[in-house]
Amino acid sequence: MLELQHVSFGVSDDRNKNIDIIDDLSLTIEDRKFVVVTGPNGGGKSTLARLIAGVERPTSGRILFDGTDITDMSITDRAKLGISFAFQQPVRFKGLQVVDLIRLASGNQTLSVSDACEYLSSVGLCARDYISREVNSSLSGGELKRIEIATVLARKTKLSVFDEPEAGIDLWSFQNLIRVFEKMREDIRDSSIMIISHQERILQIADEVVVLADGKIRQQGPRDEILPGLIGTDAAVNACERLMDGQTNGRAV
Repeated sequence: MLELQHVSFGVSDDRNKNIDIIDDLSLTIEDRKFVVVTGPNGGGKSTLARLIAGVERPTSGRILFDGTDITDMSITDRAKLGISFAFQQPVRFKGLQVVDLIRLASGNQTLSVSDACEYLSSVGLCARDYISREVNSSLSGGELKRIEIATVLARKTKLSVFDEPEAGIDLWSFQNLIRVFEKMREDIRDSSIMIISHQERILQIADEVVVLADGKIRQQGPRDEILPGLIGTDAAVNACERLMDGQTNGRAV
């Protein structure tokens, strides 16, 4: 279980004035839950994900994971405890093959190619076409996103955090991404998943929806209670704009 207790995070502007991005936020994510955090742009959603992963540290408050205070822990130490973080823009690694990346993620350098291929297949990639490829610029945004999810699956962590996984991919790849998340939700056992997203299709998968705006939680509850009130709001409008942008730009998958 993840608990954020009265967490705040701020930065200083050019005049050395503090600007609160996250403001006295308290949030609990129970085990075996698929939670989607949504809300208007600039509301603090990505900052929240980075605080949980340890990329940023709160200026006040505490973060607990299974009862352990992780507020001052590094990204590495949080990963060892069982927290995975998937960036909005996955990192490319020139010279590193996909199979080696999956082995690193799993913590098993002797992981067989066959087992590594199973993780790729689970995210809808033909394993024989990707297992020996380099994680470099030859891969499209959609391919990188699914490979990154495969590494998260290989880690088998208790909490997986995804920051806007739909960003930068086209409609076809997005549809495949939805199928991957639907499968992950079906397979939840003792783990939890938290996704930062504007997309209604992802919101529809959620067990719980959290609406974050101006650094504060405005709503939180079961999907069927929260989602109807979001239709036609900024969150829905942003989702449509992002979807249309993916089609217009014709990004490769």
